[in-house]
Amino acid sequence: MVDPMAPEELDPLPAPVARYFRRVLPDGQRAIARARVRQTGEFLMRPTAEGWRPFEAVETFTCSPPGFLWDARIRLMPGLRVHVVDSFRDGQGSMRATLLGLVTLASARGTPEVAAGSLHRYLAEAVLLPTALLPGGGVRWLALDDGAARASLTVGATTVTLDFRFGTDGLVESVFTPARMRDVKGHAVPTAWQGRWSDYESCDGVLVPRRGEVEWLLPEGPQVYWRGRMDDVAFDYA
Repeated sequence: MVDPMAPEELDPLPAPVARYFRRVLPDGQRAIARARVRQTGEFLMRPTAEGWRPFEAVETFTCSPPGFLWDARIRLMPGLRVHVVDSFRDGQGSMRATLLGLVTLASARGTPEVAAGSLHRYLAEAVLLPTALLPGGGVRWLALDDGAARASLTVGATTVTLDFRFGTDGLVESVFTPARMRDVKGHAVPTAWQGRWSDYESCDGVLVPRRGEVEWLLPEGPQVYWRGRMDDVAFDYA
C-alpha cells in the first residue's frame, strides 16, 4: 500500500478488523514505511520475583519488506549491562546477547525456528505501525468471532499466524499463538505465547498502544517476561 487509505478498502475485512482500522487510522492515512520506538521497562532475566531487571531499548521497524531491529540494554546492576540485539531482516531472524560487549551470553540465528519466532514478534508488534497490518502489507485476515480474527503473514519461506482479540473500544487487546518457538536449553520448543496491549494514545493522528507485556503460557501457569512502555513513537512515510 503506497496511496492514502480509502475507507472502502476496509469493507472486505472481518468486522472486528475493519472496526479496528477505522478506530486507529484517520481517513486518507498514508502508509507507514518505517517506525522508531523508544522503550523502557523490565525484562525477566531469571524466573523468580527477584529476576526482573530494567531495560532501555530502541526498536526500528520497516514495512516493505517486513523487518525490525530491537537494540536493548538490560541493567544487571550499576555499571553492568547486557546488550541484546534481536532482529528480523531479509526473512531471517537473529538474536545475540553480550555482556560488556565482550562475552556472548546467548546467540541464535539462521534457522527456520528462529525466523518463525522473529516473524511472530513482528506481526504482534505491528500494532505500533498499524498500516503494516493492512492487506497491502501482506497480512491476510480470517474472522474468528465478532471480537477476534486470525492474521497470517508470509515472508520468504516463513509463514506465521496470530489470533488478535479486540476490545469493546475496537482496539487490539491481545495477540495469541499456541506455538511460538521457545528456547529450552538450546532446543526450540513450540509453546503457547501471548502479548497484551493497552494505554492507546495518538501518534501523528494514529492510535498506538503505549504499554505492553508478553508471556509464555506454561503448564505451570503464565510467565510474563517482558513488560514495557513505548516512551516515543515516530513514523516515516512511503
